[in-house]
Amino acid sequence: MNSSHKPTVWTGVLVGAGLTAALIAVFYLAQQLAGTVFVPFDMFDWVGRVAPGDLITFGIDQIVAVITTFQLGELSSAAKTAELTLAILGMFATGAVVAGILYAVLLNLKPEQYQPAGLITGLIVGIPVMLISASVDKNSTQSPFVNSVWIMLGFLVWGYLLSWSYARMVGVDLNKPEQGVSVQPIDRRQFLVRLGGATAAITVVGAGLGAALRRPEEPAQVALNSGSSSAPQPWSASNKLPNADDPLVPAPGTRPELTPVDQHYRIDINTIPPRITEEEWLLSISGLVEAPMNMTLAELKAKYDPVDEFVTLACISNPIGGDLTSTTRWTGIRLKDLVADMKVSPNATYLKITSVDNFDEFVALDLINNDERVILAYEWDGLPLTVDHGFPLRIYIPDHYGMKQPKWITTIEVVEGWQEGWWVRRGWDKDAIMRATSVVDTVAADAVVTTEGGDKLIPIGGIAHAGDRGILKVEVRVDEGEWVEAQLRSPISETTWVIWRYDWLFTAGSHIFTVRCYEGDGTPQIEQYADTRPSGATGYYQMRESV
Repeated sequence: MNSSHKPTVWTGVLVGAGLTAALIAVFYLAQQLAGTVFVPFDMFDWVGRVAPGDLITFGIDQIVAVITTFQLGELSSAAKTAELTLAILGMFATGAVVAGILYAVLLNLKPEQYQPAGLITGLIVGIPVMLISASVDKNSTQSPFVNSVWIMLGFLVWGYLLSWSYARMVGVDLNKPEQGVSVQPIDRRQFLVRLGGATAAITVVGAGLGAALRRPEEPAQVALNSGSSSAPQPWSASNKLPNADDPLVPAPGTRPELTPVDQHYRIDINTIPPRITEEEWLLSISGLVEAPMNMTLAELKAKYDPVDEFVTLACISNPIGGDLTSTTRWTGIRLKDLVADMKVSPNATYLKITSVDNFDEFVALDLINNDERVILAYEWDGLPLTVDHGFPLRIYIPDHYGMKQPKWITTIEVVEGWQEGWWVRRGWDKDAIMRATSVVDTVAADAVVTTEGGDKLIPIGGIAHAGDRGILKVEVRVDEGEWVEAQLRSPISETTWVIWRYDWLFTAGSHIFTVRCYEGDGTPQIEQYADTRPSGATGYYQMRESV
């Protein structure tokens, strides 16, 4: 057959796109039915682990920019959705490109070579995918062997169908390839329409069934009270905050003073958070210690007194006024107490703390021994950590961004000196000290307060935060007017944000509201704008409102 009548590379791309979409749907359905790996997410996680830090940061910046520019929702949730989408699109595009390359190769092969070429393509793609998936998967409930066989089977079938489609379009019977063009070549456009319909049906059915069968995102195991059939309730459901009696009422529309756990921001290096059961989990302690040991969560809880801390945590990638900051009640053990029982060597200076996903960070022993607020936490708001937020164990270090604080901790290694942690190796700040920040949450034009003199005041409110350094005062400016001091509500603790309120004398029109804060020792918030990389964003937050 004349090569000019053979399917082109672009035909291969179209066929590959359809077959890859169907393969993704089948992988997804199998994940929900049988707990096998979902290849696109594993591949995306692997890329995030091996790609250069500058490239990762560029990707993060672009995702944040798109979400904030188009106001696509709460930043951490929208960013995770974007990651999941990019993971699927990445596999889809890769499959289409590989299929195009295969079709370019098939143009120059003999009919009896079509089927081997397709199967070899499946192997060339499937083997590295299998190895990569085995190296990063933390969520599958199947054995590595089952996952490996499943991945290879999927890609072998995919490769075979690519070559089969090519053969059908050129009129070759793969059962009798030595006969060459043994059947009438079918109408290429009609075949592509039929193939597209078939792959679309498989994709829709697979994705639809997978979604219907999707296992709900459950919190970590929660022990019910004996004899009670009701679900455990968070601490905040039946307890008042320490500052509940403060007379200052937040302006309507100000964010909740304590963030509900299901609304707490989540930023990490995984498309799907690692699932660990309490039965299988051990905290491994090793390195420069007298005797390495392993501890269960029950043993940690039984041996060490629990401590509670109200904490505001922020992501170093949080833009000015962004929502990657939250406050909740942490419960855990003082890391200082655990270190005392480790009996570390005299030359030890740091702990290397590593998560199940291989995220790691180094924490100075001096810091741990001099600050009792450094804890290994196992509860938030009185309930076990959820899967999303680090069950069974995560660390809290006051005054540091979240990038320094591993979740899903599995190992603690006592080491002689400091090394770069996960994000530091990728170009972010070595210390990651939280920057002072202040935000306008609300200009409550629908909650006007009328004074006895008849003046109309509009409540303006928001938060200010400076790590554990406290907030001395907050000031607000309307348009180019004078800075005016706002009222402050007592913080929940020394490590949480401060709620502020300013009742502004109403003036109709469009206005710009700017806020700034001063740290506890009087240090002013940095006015100069700086991007999030490498040390966290700085600059004054502004909100434009028409009232």
